[in-house]
Amino acid sequence: MQPKGKTGKADQALAYIQQLYRIESDIKEKTSSEKLTVRQQQSKPIIDKLKSWLDKSIAHSPPESAIGKALFYLHEQWPRLIRYLDSGDYPIDNNAAENAIRPFVVGRKNWLFSASQKGATSSANLYSLIETAKANGLEPYAYLKNIFTELPNATTVEEIEKCLPWNCDLKNEKQ
Repeated sequence: MQPKGKTGKADQALAYIQQLYRIESDIKEKTSSEKLTVRQQQSKPIIDKLKSWLDKSIAHSPPESAIGKALFYLHEQWPRLIRYLDSGDYPIDNNAAENAIRPFVVGRKNWLFSASQKGATSSANLYSLIETAKANGLEPYAYLKNIFTELPNATTVEEIEKCLPWNCDLKNEKQ
């Protein structure tokens, strides 16, 4: 932690990152093509400054220090970080994916307290069905009711595939 009024190496990087996120916030409603144009015009120069800062800072930071480890991580992830500049369709971060898997992480912790391995597996399978239904815009109860009704009667691959959440015609149906 820096004393009040003092800035450290990380403060400049954070300022660059805040600028990038501000740009993303401003363009979130724009088309992919418009996002790409803004990213190339506004975000790329900031990314270039961040890279210059990184190259200068990494050379003067002990690799074992907290800042050294953070700089090395940023350096190693750099090609992935800048990929979002290549398309208006790419997000700046993977927060959406992180948020999508968070329920599974919570579930995984809960499954540790299942009475048996079979029970934990069953819970995990059911949880996967529910989260996949949500990810496909389905109301989970309606989807489970549908597959538990339809799947036992399915005799062909086509009938089974109709039960998959991305093929199921239950969008926004509440039961």
